[in-house]
Amino acid sequence: MELNIISLIGEATAYDKKQMLEIKRPKSWLKSVSAFANGEGGTLIFGISDDDRIVGLADAESDAERISEEIKSKLDPTPTVNLECKEVDGKKLILLQIYPGQETPYYYIGDKQRLAFVRVGNESVTADRIQLKSLVLKGSGRTYDSLPSSYRFEDMAFSKLKSVHYQRLQRSFEDNEFISWGIIDENGILTNAGALLADESPIRQSRIFCTRWNGLDMTNGLGEAIDDVELEGCVIGQLQDAVSFIRNHSHKKWWKGNDHREELPDYPERAVTEAMANAIIHRDYMQMGSEIHIDMYDNRLEIYSPGGMMDGRFIQQLNPLTVPSKRRNPLLADFFSRLGLMERRGSGMKKIINTYKYYEHLTGYRAPEFTSNASEFHVTLWNLNFENGNIKEITSNDATFIQKFVKDNGEVVVKEFVKEPSGFAKEFVKASRQIYKLISQNPQISATQMAENMALSTRQVQKYLKRLRELGKIARVGGRKIGEWKIIDEEYEGFFDRI
Repeated sequence: MELNIISLIGEATAYDKKQMLEIKRPKSWLKSVSAFANGEGGTLIFGISDDDRIVGLADAESDAERISEEIKSKLDPTPTVNLECKEVDGKKLILLQIYPGQETPYYYIGDKQRLAFVRVGNESVTADRIQLKSLVLKGSGRTYDSLPSSYRFEDMAFSKLKSVHYQRLQRSFEDNEFISWGIIDENGILTNAGALLADESPIRQSRIFCTRWNGLDMTNGLGEAIDDVELEGCVIGQLQDAVSFIRNHSHKKWWKGNDHREELPDYPERAVTEAMANAIIHRDYMQMGSEIHIDMYDNRLEIYSPGGMMDGRFIQQLNPLTVPSKRRNPLLADFFSRLGLMERRGSGMKKIINTYKYYEHLTGYRAPEFTSNASEFHVTLWNLNFENGNIKEITSNDATFIQKFVKDNGEVVVKEFVKEPSGFAKEFVKASRQIYKLISQNPQISATQMAENMALSTRQVQKYLKRLRELGKIARVGGRKIGEWKIIDEEYEGFFDRI
């Protein structure tokens, strides 16, 4: 068999089928041609039944001519296609391959209608107002964040942007970079990206609503919300504040070793940061009155972002580890990447999954979940400390421990977690965070300089450094005088550097 029909059928979004050419109802298949041209392209196969049986066409050559004529007369502009006749098991099929168009939107014209179609899941549907705007922008080679805004550059301040730029790149943000970074266009007009990066961003739909709910579900009673906050302003500041909100409403347990206790967070901070950065960068800012929502429950964290996947596919039908990057707001994406605030090349979901994978040995472990539809994207991060196979509580001097059965190198062993961590454990974790941050800013920093920044004695800082080295969290490369520190803790490497 020359043609792998089965593989095409498996591509639900990039493939559509028709049992025959419906001559009197050309819209039934031309809408798929419009949708594929307006999206990422696709293949339409004639001669396959609804139950995926190969039935063939009675007069494939004549049907091919009719298909070509209908496309030229009823689609505007005419998309680029490739038409082939194939024979499979003695039955003739027509393969109509539609390439992604550069002159979107591609309209179907017929029945006194002029409609553009888009692909949503495995269906071709009429583009709504927002989708049509996106297609017009795509056809003009523009994106929302590159468009000129209605706000004046001289009326805005960018102190947050400048301070993070200096912290990350160790140099001042120069005035000429406002153009090279896309904050103002070549005519000196503030772009939407610039408006989103301004200290007091005037774009209202860029806000983030954060709520910590009491329990496992959202209720209508105001008393059920433990805390809620509305974040606005510069999107970089919103990222910082959103991560802080999640951190402040999270807990940590400590893994009890022979002479130390290792931290077990509710939510891995790297995963949280990546999820929030992706929500800000990839959301659809043309959806007015629709903001990012963070909902924290006892057992999970849910992040809702306006705007589905750009190609109309549903993430739950795909492998998130292999999904290619489609940047809805490329200026913002480049900006965040340059500052190290998010992973490059669309690897955010992969980073989230791999960060959680570090804890998959825990009883009750649940991997992050991603779902989307035509207008929404949802990320669910599960609380690692919620009902992870608790066996019993035991008490030891100054702390209460919870025993848990976990797998270690294939063997089932008992580990202990601190339910109420001791003062020393808290101090060590706090100091570790400060040390990570200082090393990220200056790898050559000395213990004495750390002590000055942390308001601790040099002796105490040296103890913390020794413990971190023994745990394999940091390493000293080179000599004491000319060497530098390196963070090798996979969970925290670069987190404070990014935020």
